[in-house]
Amino acid sequence: MWNKAREGSHPQQAVPERQAVHSSVPIQAVSAGPSRKAAVIGASMQIIGDIQSLEELYIDGQVDGSLQLDHALTIGPNGKVKANIKARDVLILGSVRGDVEVTDKIAIRDKGSLVGDIKTSGIIIDDGAYFKGSIDIIRPTPPRVPVPDV
Repeated sequence: MWNKAREGSHPQQAVPERQAVHSSVPIQAVSAGPSRKAAVIGASMQIIGDIQSLEELYIDGQVDGSLQLDHALTIGPNGKVKANIKARDVLILGSVRGDVEVTDKIAIRDKGSLVGDIKTSGIIIDDGAYFKGSIDIIRPTPPRVPVPDV
């Protein structure tokens, strides 16, 4: 529209639909994307087999097999996993078919789905998430304190 206050200014250019966003905020705080120290299985990748990792893992592709991690596992929104999973923490934004054993916490976020049994000490299932299976809540065993001899 014409605005008399802008009469001497240059016409505005059309803004493209998608623009790159530059931010000093870590990616994890902005979205549920991979952290900077996580290994990534991209959306165009398909892996068939067993995966063992000593670092965080972000899966946005397809994995068939088994997953065993000592750290956090994130299944991205495009991720499709058909595997039994053992990890410290699991965040599901995509789809998982298989049993999941988590030592700390599992979260199934909105639009995420899990078909399989869960064994964990903490769980979050958002509204809009899908879950079919059983949940076994385990209590972490407290560390044994040695009793002094009297």
